[in-house]
Amino acid sequence: MKKTDDTTTIQELIDAFTAFRAERGWDKSATPRNLATSIAIEAAELLEHFQWGEDDGLGKQEQADELADILGYCVSFAHAIGIDISTAFFDKLERAKQKYPIELFHPGNHDDETYHRIKQSYRQHTRPKR
Repeated sequence: MKKTDDTTTIQELIDAFTAFRAERGWDKSATPRNLATSIAIEAAELLEHFQWGEDDGLGKQEQADELADILGYCVSFAHAIGIDISTAFFDKLERAKQKYPIELFHPGNHDDETYHRIKQSYRQHTRPKR
């Protein structure tokens, strides 16, 4: 049976990528720093498909491959430092709902200025004092 988003858990993704690395002896180099670096590198490789326009013509499969690389490193990073991805995702989504309330950001109710004003205010209130 082919694995799909509807039938695969995040834990299965973590287990599959962890096993893949371990089988090749790559788990020793899977430090948080190396994994974070790999996420950025793979994200840049995905972005490279759009460097000179909307699409470089390589197609959906190549883009899916880059996204799979990013996801693999993301789940590996989360596992390495003990982050529960679902908890992190939904906690962050809840904070984003508070930060960007539907009353202000309903389609047609806002402009870029509203977004930037709220973003700037948020940054001023969340930055550590020096």
